[in-house]
Amino acid sequence: MQQSEPDNDAEPRRVMQLCNVCSFCTGLCDVFPASERRPDLTGADLDYLANLCHNCRACWYACQYAPPHEFAINVPATLARRRTQSYRHYAWPRPLAALLARSGLATTLVSLGATLLIPLLTLLLVPFDTLFAIHQAEGAFYEVIPWGVMSAVAALTLGFSVLAVMVSVMRYWRDISTQGPPAIPVWRALPAAARDLFTLRNLDGGGGGCNDRDHRFSQVRRRFHHALFYGFLLCLAATTVAAGYHHFLEWQAPYPFFSLPNLLGTVGGIGMMVGATGLVWVKWGADPEPTATETLPADYALLGLLFATAATGLILMVLRETPAMGLLLALHLGTVLGFFLMIPYSKFVHGAYRAAALLQAARERPLHRSVAG
Repeated sequence: MQQSEPDNDAEPRRVMQLCNVCSFCTGLCDVFPASERRPDLTGADLDYLANLCHNCRACWYACQYAPPHEFAINVPATLARRRTQSYRHYAWPRPLAALLARSGLATTLVSLGATLLIPLLTLLLVPFDTLFAIHQAEGAFYEVIPWGVMSAVAALTLGFSVLAVMVSVMRYWRDISTQGPPAIPVWRALPAAARDLFTLRNLDGGGGGCNDRDHRFSQVRRRFHHALFYGFLLCLAATTVAAGYHHFLEWQAPYPFFSLPNLLGTVGGIGMMVGATGLVWVKWGADPEPTATETLPADYALLGLLFATAATGLILMVLRETPAMGLLLALHLGTVLGFFLMIPYSKFVHGAYRAAALLQAARERPLHRSVAG
């Protein structure tokens, strides 16, 4: 695997070498112990550390070498830039990696294009007396847009995106797992890695929480992140249950309000909207000094897309027995399509890289502790 360019390695390597010497922040999160276990700080090591960082910013306020000190150590901003570079470096197919260089703009344009394309095609291809009729019977959605069309477009776009993410993360995993220190088998590390992932333990900032907006400790960003993360999982569960209803029970959407898919989707959609809105609020008011401001457009674009996907789904559910249902369905499917297309080339991909980094950290910790003991 081709490693990152030396020029891109210089600043993150300098920063982490000084952090290894100082060791003051070792107890704040997994990044600093992991860095000490990898003193060579190769390009793959830097990619690993960057994705292991959850950007809690505790190290920025604890660091005695932060600006205006001449060492000018800024771990959060430095690793945020490196994370973005790692997504571009490992992206597949390679020609599409350029999207990640402008992922905020690309995410916005692609999602807007898909969102507008589906309603436009619906207006052109579906008769108005069908599109604006009130459909209340089982299978009402499919009277506007056939199930075969929905499923084929979803399968093709989501299938490609899942494949692209899998190839990219496998390349990343090969680099970070083969060049690191001795580690336990993957299966033994999975429980600890899952706990770290699902609890966002590294947003604890050493126990007091993150420095979300300033020097004060807070659990706010962690809670909003949880709302978005678990809201998304609930929406995914709703879609999975609905697919089971359709294929195994031969029940067609839309389903009653108090059905399991609707309940899961409603709670999940509200969670996504609350989480996305809260994270935008946190980022908007955050201290700009430890922020890599050039990465913010990609963050805002993803949060906006997730909010739009959840909001259009909830509005569709509320107004599904009105003449607006047809266009609302097309609008919701457009936002979902835009999201599917941009999964490998937006900030959303950070979840897969972070999960891989947490797994590798969980593999290394037990042996490191036994040696230290």
